[in-house]
Amino acid sequence: MAETVPSSADVPATDFSATEIMTVAASRLLHDGTVCFVGIGLPSTAANLARLTHAPEVVLIYESGPIGAKPNVLPLSIGDGDLALTADTVVSTPEIFRYWLQGGRIDVGFLGAAQVDRFANINTTVIGAYDAPKVRLPGAGGAPEIAAQAKEVFIVLKQSRKAFVEKLPFVTSAGFLDGGDAREKAGIPGGGPTAVITDLGILTPDPVTRELTLTSIHPGVTVEQVREATGWDLKISPDLKTTEIPDAAALAALRDLQARTARAHGQSAGGEG
Repeated sequence: MAETVPSSADVPATDFSATEIMTVAASRLLHDGTVCFVGIGLPSTAANLARLTHAPEVVLIYESGPIGAKPNVLPLSIGDGDLALTADTVVSTPEIFRYWLQGGRIDVGFLGAAQVDRFANINTTVIGAYDAPKVRLPGAGGAPEIAAQAKEVFIVLKQSRKAFVEKLPFVTSAGFLDGGDAREKAGIPGGGPTAVITDLGILTPDPVTRELTLTSIHPGVTVEQVREATGWDLKISPDLKTTEIPDAAALAALRDLQARTARAHGQSAGGEG
């Protein structure tokens, strides 16, 4: 893992952490001009990294109403004032959901998760029985609507058997439900998840079954490691690729963003660790 922050983008990108490659890989999925509904935490870090590097015209929308937010540091919550201060405009939360999201104007919903299953359904509600949970999680927020309405969804989280489970104790946000055409039959309009980015690799849904398949593995990670971190019999693409390593400019931008955030908030913001 990296111990020092490079002062120049000319430093070779040979030393990076699993979290850094996950964040950079997630950021690369965002294209310039994309309208992105951003969740707090790792999604916000990846989306802002994209804005600071290869996609300066990406439009970041947060649930509290900022459109075109350009925060100097990572927000602590959707209510962080820096989002409104740096936005192109701020509208009401109902307008964000009714006009932008339900109106089909969101290209990408960028979400985190506590747990996912093989069909990219998300749990952020409880671990254990709903009436007597072992852990009460932060809850849904706007994620169910984002997952249902965005043209496509990216999910980013660290991979482990506790996070990648055979059966979710609670489905907070719909992926592909039971797989196949179940999402369409349920009348859910958005396109659903197109990528799950983890600290081990990238999983994408099979075009027919909609089951998550490992399609890219991060450098230094083995297929066995990914399988061991998955709570079901994970399918591996026959065309499995190796994730491109983070370039020096992206690493420098990410580390600078996190350093600024730490100075501003006195802690590491955004759930990176």
